[in-house]
Amino acid sequence: MRWSSCLMITTRGSATRAISSFPSRFLSSILSSTDAVNRRVFSSSQQEEGFPDSLSLVAALKSFAESLNLSAGQELHGLALKSGHDRSNLFVRNALLNLYAKCSRLDSVLRIFSSPNTERDSASWNIVLASYVRSDRLPGARRIFDEMPHRDTVSFTTMIMGLARNGHPDEAVAVFRDMIAGGVRPNEVTLATVLSACSHLRASRGGSMIHAASVKLGLVDFVLVGTNLVHVYASCSRIDDSRSAFDALPEKNTITWNVMLNGYAKAGQVGHAKDLFERIPAKDLVSWSTMIDAFLRVQRLQEALRIYRGMLQDLGERPNEVLMVDLVSACGRCSAVQEGQQLHAAITKMGLDCHTFVQSTLIHFYGAVGLVDLACLQFQAGCKSHVSSWNALLAGLLRNNMVEAAAELFDNIPERDVVSWSTMIAGYVHNGSSLLALQLFQDMQNKGCEPNDITLVNVLSAVADSGTLDYGKWIHDLITIRRIPLTNNLSAGLIDMYAKRGSIGNALNMFDTVKDSASVSPWNAIICGLAMHGHADMSLEVFMDMQRRSITPNSITFIGVLSACCHNGLVDTGRRYFESMRREYSIEPTIKHYGCMVDLLARAGCLEEAERVIERMPMEADVMIWGSMLASARTHGKVEIGERAAESLARLEPSHGAARILLSNIYADAGRWSDVFTVRRAMQSGRLDKTPGWSGIL
Repeated sequence: MRWSSCLMITTRGSATRAISSFPSRFLSSILSSTDAVNRRVFSSSQQEEGFPDSLSLVAALKSFAESLNLSAGQELHGLALKSGHDRSNLFVRNALLNLYAKCSRLDSVLRIFSSPNTERDSASWNIVLASYVRSDRLPGARRIFDEMPHRDTVSFTTMIMGLARNGHPDEAVAVFRDMIAGGVRPNEVTLATVLSACSHLRASRGGSMIHAASVKLGLVDFVLVGTNLVHVYASCSRIDDSRSAFDALPEKNTITWNVMLNGYAKAGQVGHAKDLFERIPAKDLVSWSTMIDAFLRVQRLQEALRIYRGMLQDLGERPNEVLMVDLVSACGRCSAVQEGQQLHAAITKMGLDCHTFVQSTLIHFYGAVGLVDLACLQFQAGCKSHVSSWNALLAGLLRNNMVEAAAELFDNIPERDVVSWSTMIAGYVHNGSSLLALQLFQDMQNKGCEPNDITLVNVLSAVADSGTLDYGKWIHDLITIRRIPLTNNLSAGLIDMYAKRGSIGNALNMFDTVKDSASVSPWNAIICGLAMHGHADMSLEVFMDMQRRSITPNSITFIGVLSACCHNGLVDTGRRYFESMRREYSIEPTIKHYGCMVDLLARAGCLEEAERVIERMPMEADVMIWGSMLASARTHGKVEIGERAAESLARLEPSHGAARILLSNIYADAGRWSDVFTVRRAMQSGRLDKTPGWSGIL
């Protein structure tokens, strides 16, 4: 019988009986598996019957624990059993606990720890606690932690670390508070861990308090503590405090530099990020990738690609697949066809196209830039066993208005997931087929596929366009019953749906429930909804409340604000808000903003000023703008301006019959009957479109 097989279960009686008769050469076989230092220790400290003393046994067990040599450690366990050191010597028993804990043998740890009539000290309890934490068995760790007769710094730090690393940052912070309240002094690892928990919670105040504690305890200069301080301030958008903590560190490693760089990148402060990047003493792959990400976040693709080329020259190693996916995705967003294809070639050369998510990114890129044939080719060449590739091609077809081809592909997807359904529903909505979107959502429900917030945002948009208020209320009830997280976009979708279905009261009630924690999207929805229903004063009041709460408006916000000004004829207020877009918020007006401004001025009779606005526009005025000018020209009797507006409309849309009729009416109002006759004759001889009238009841 092999001696090692007898010793695998070390605490059983059979193992003890086997050990009682093992040969003297057994000790030398153990020594042959240890390092030179342990061999010298054993050879110089053997006692009677060939057994090492407890000190040598502890040293050897510690060595095997560090090297994770479980089999050799189990043989030493056998020696401890025969010599009685496993029961009589606390240090040997703790060394055995440590061995099995390091080798992830929780069952063996618990057998030794729970042996009757054995002494335990704080180290014993801490080893068992650490073993539970290492095995991600937090309930057991919490039970051991609560049962410990004496909890020291190691106990608290281990428990905090286990909670923080397993998605319970709030509990980790609570245990830290108990630690301080109990008068137990934290060390640098404790502070670094609880700072990490605060960063996950975005707990700015908690980070500041731990910062103060680290200064008081003299631990703030540890790199680990300082780096996590930089991170917690950056994660709470306190970038200036993050930089102060960074500058105060007497010693920084590459991780510290990367954390500060990432803080600038996520804050959109690409100039500061670039300055810091150039000062990093030893850039690694994370440094380069973070700088690339900083440029991609602000849509500066060419500078990101320049950094990418510099990384290839500096590091001399290939980038990872995550970085390549980010770059290719950015090329799709920026319609950078040539750059994206060059990256595709690099991906193929490096062999990264074997990853499924890389394949789907390439398909998505070609669809985004309008090269549908290449998207289909990439799909055919890639692996079709994963639904992400199907979803990427589906999105590409819909983006290029190939709805019928997308519907056919959707029907052929082997196993649709929630992204497949959401993509097809969104495609129908964006292509004006809201009824088909609602029908598809019903099919999704019948198939048992659970919608997510993105699905429901698109369904609510379909309801707002073509559904009924009752259907919208049913969607709202569905969100409540299934406890779907009410994201900002989802709450904005509900507000928008209620407003467009004529229930401004429900829209306001929905807004009141989310406004205290909402970002800009729900505020936009209620501002635009109120303006649409003619509640201009209330719309502007909501906007001022939004400003008081320091919520930064975006371009959609100002469409609602300018529409409200237009409905109430608030010319001066509209001018002020229009100018503040660029001056205060760096928002470049789109054609919709110019359209609102032209309509506001034209309705108020300021047609000459409206014409000057059109002349200064960086884009060509569309049919809506010239139509607004033409209608207002008739209202205010401005014949010449009406003629210019009608001429511009005819140039944009030669078959626009309504424009000719309006111009004819302007001439008639001015008594210019010969011009009326000329326009009418041109209408009769030309082929003009006339929109038929219709009526309906919702």
